[in-house]
This record gives sequence, structure tokens and C-alpha cells, in this order.
Amino acid sequence: MEELDESRFSSKALEDFQLIDRAVAGDEAAYAKLLQRYKRPVYHMILKMVRNIDDAEDLTIESFAKAFRSLHRFKKDYTFSTWLFRIATNNTIDQIRKKKLNTLSIDNSFTDEDGNSVSIDVEDENNNPQEETIKAQKAELLLVFVDKLPAKYQQLVRLRYYDELSYEEIAERIQAPLGTVKAQLHRARELMYEMVRNKRDHL
Repeated sequence: MEELDESRFSSKALEDFQLIDRAVAGDEAAYAKLLQRYKRPVYHMILKMVRNIDDAEDLTIESFAKAFRSLHRFKKDYTFSTWLFRIATNNTIDQIRKKKLNTLSIDNSFTDEDGNSVSIDVEDENNNPQEETIKAQKAELLLVFVDKLPAKYQQLVRLRYYDELSYEEIAERIQAPLGTVKAQLHRARELMYEMVRNKRDHL
């Protein structure tokens, strides 16, 4: 195993590496610490891209779920924040293209919390042979979340994440006030954050 060159990284980055090692070993508190540390900056980065609070909240939970599920494959060649922000950025770009979300123009790179330049890997828009696999993995991950939610939230989450309906379309579909739909989906997201944060088996 190659020895880590600690001089390349900030003290915060080194602390992240320790948290990752603990999380991969099964320490749920380490997951919680990583989520607490980066939830807000990831959310604000995504919000700048999509300019919609509801979409930003959805994409933030997706980004952490993807990152934590792949945490065992993380390599200490760069900081955790760089890796996490790249996952969040690419996932957001994918959804922008798929849903034609209202966005600000996207530069080719941005600077993460540690001052590192993070490139945005924009893939070709032609058919991607990995697209179906990625879609299936996302569906499998969300299915784990949905099945563990209280029954009253399950339909809403399926309509939002699987059928990809807007909040207005969901309200019309289930004949409920728009405010109720938003409030219940917000609560469902908070419950999913708890799953990501507290239960390694859910990832």
C-alpha cells in the first residue's frame, strides 16, 4: 500500500481521509460527520447551477447517496471535497440535460472549499452505452430508500424520482395542495438523509 504524502493536503482534507477510513470500516458516526461537513456547500453549489430550491434539495440527496455508496472506491489522490463536488456536479449536469432545468451558464471548472480547481466532465450527448446501467443503479438505490419510508411518503417519492413529475403535476395527480406535496417531499428527503447518514446498510 502506497504511503500517503500528507504534505500535499490540508489538515481538513487529512481529517476527511480518517473519516472515510472509519466510515468504510462501518463507523456510522463518520458518515454523519462527512454529511454534516459538506451538505450545505454541496447544496449551495447545486443551487447556483439549477436556481431552484426543490431541485437542489433533490440533487443534494442523490449526490450524497451516490458518493457514500462508492466511498470504498475513493482514492486519496485528491481531496474528498474535490471528489464529492465532481460527483454532485456531474449528477446535476445529467439532470439538467435530462429535464431541461432552468440553469445558469456552466463554466468548465469551479473552485471547491479547499481552493482546488475542479473540472466538470461534460459527456457527449450521444447515446451512452453506460446510460442504462447507471439508470438501473440509481433506480435500485432509490428503491432501497423508498421501501424504508413511511407509506404516506412512498407514492410521492415514486412520482417525483421514478416518474419524474414536477411538484405541480404530483399535486394534480394525487389531488392535494401544492404546499402539502412540497412539505411532505421535504420531509421524505430528510428521512432519506437520515438513512444515508445513520445506516451504512442502506447504501
